[in-house]
Amino acid sequence: MSISVKICGLKDPAQLAAAVDAGARYIGFNFFPKSPRSVTVDQAAALMLDVPMGVAKVALVVNMEDAEIDKIVNGTTADMIQLHGAESPERVAEVKARFGLPVIKAIGIAGPEDTAQIDLYAGVADQLLIDAKAPKGADLPGGNGVPFDWRLVQRKYWPCPWMLAGGLTPDNVAEAIRLTGAKQVDVSSGVETAPGVKDPALVKTFIANAHTATP
Repeated sequence: MSISVKICGLKDPAQLAAAVDAGARYIGFNFFPKSPRSVTVDQAAALMLDVPMGVAKVALVVNMEDAEIDKIVNGTTADMIQLHGAESPERVAEVKARFGLPVIKAIGIAGPEDTAQIDLYAGVADQLLIDAKAPKGADLPGGNGVPFDWRLVQRKYWPCPWMLAGGLTPDNVAEAIRLTGAKQVDVSSGVETAPGVKDPALVKTFIANAHTATP
């Protein structure tokens, strides 16, 4: 079974085409204004027109109010919502119920004390994204290029599908998959030449290395 790859933080048609052509299963659109990868609703709507059937379009939001999520859901063809802030399990359930789309909940991991959150959210989210916890004082909740100790989630199984994220690159993704048993991986900064600038060659290599990895 091939590993599913999510390329997150795409901003232009060339980046999008590179990810789709290389075999990405998910495409992430970042609606967090502070991020160098952020897009507007109109920009995302235009880009999503080029995403083929079978590739999931994911709207990434951070502690966003319903009114703003409404604009994204009604103004684009997003297939999923990724909650990448401090949203509670109750908030995850609210978003699922209100918007009727599958929800991915990102969980930041730095040490063993953080793994209890995984079980907490696994019962309410449709998928989990297990990411590195942002460094103290960081402006961004994700996309910082920081890995965490993969042994903390080594060969773990939860009630819902999950993705591994945090510091993944073309060079380490196969090892990360082998060690953790992850069936899905997510990358943003690890395939960039500068913040928000995806490199088509790095995207292609990352996906190829993920697809040939053995979990």
